[in-house]
Amino acid sequence: MGKLKAAMRLAVAAAAVACGIGIAKAAPEAYPQKVVTLVTHSSPGGGSDVFLREMIKYLNRYIDATFVVENVQGGSGARAMSKVATAKPDGATFYAITPTYVFTSLMSKVPSTYKDMQPVVTVFSDAEVLFTRTDGPFKSLKDVIAHAKEKRGRWGVANPASLERQAAERLKKAAGVNAAIVSHEGGGDMMINVLNGTLDVGVGEIQELRSQLEAGKVRLVATFNSKRLDGYPNVPTVKEEGFDVVVQKFRGLAGPKGQPPEVLAIWERAMRGLIADPDYKKVYAAESLVPEVQGSAGATKLVDDFAAESEAFLKEAGAAK
Repeated sequence: MGKLKAAMRLAVAAAAVACGIGIAKAAPEAYPQKVVTLVTHSSPGGGSDVFLREMIKYLNRYIDATFVVENVQGGSGARAMSKVATAKPDGATFYAITPTYVFTSLMSKVPSTYKDMQPVVTVFSDAEVLFTRTDGPFKSLKDVIAHAKEKRGRWGVANPASLERQAAERLKKAAGVNAAIVSHEGGGDMMINVLNGTLDVGVGEIQELRSQLEAGKVRLVATFNSKRLDGYPNVPTVKEEGFDVVVQKFRGLAGPKGQPPEVLAIWERAMRGLIADPDYKKVYAAESLVPEVQGSAGATKLVDDFAAESEAFLKEAGAAK
């Protein structure tokens, strides 16, 4: 009888494992810092700000620390980069990287550049989209280009050193128009000018536009992605509309140079766990973010390759420092 009971207990345990019953979630990984500051140059509500604030809701499931987002605005990211580049390389301070920090470094004389920081991890690529106000005169990208040919037009970007700026400049060239590209310090200011009709269109990211899209105040006219977005299958690509321009944005974290190898390894493991988290997956899927996790080595190569391509583009456009 004892052997039978033991066998039954083993069978029940095996069934529980197969069904995922009674299995405790893995504890978050030990970390050398109790508080970690994640710095962004974005204003509250901007793309990187939203990215960080959504991420930290789930991040302490994987890293045993408290995460704080700090908005350090000014100089198209120059102040934020300087703050992070000069911090101790002890895993306590990181910067939310996007192509902007490369563009700022290439286009301006700044105290600290992307070369003064160490890419820690890349997490996503996300879409750049063209949007306009719903009650405005533009229903498609072709409408926007036709207006620009007739009356020049005004297109908005979040700041002068950004992938959005490059996307707008490349579209201008491909379309053969001379629209004025108006830069802002953040996505919030640009949105105001799109909604009040000061700008014909803005270039931005889905997460920045989410509330206005859901409220029906703005519409997407095109995406700069290589293919249509899963969440917006009716929105054509810029290339489909006849203009050979494709750009895509990376998102990740960088820190002061000299991060301990164990810190880099923790972040890579945490990000791989995070993007597989069903709760977080719902969040980033809704924002049309594509998970593309790379550890420090892969992230560094991605950034260096992007910088080389961007420097060539900016020199051709006469915009590199």
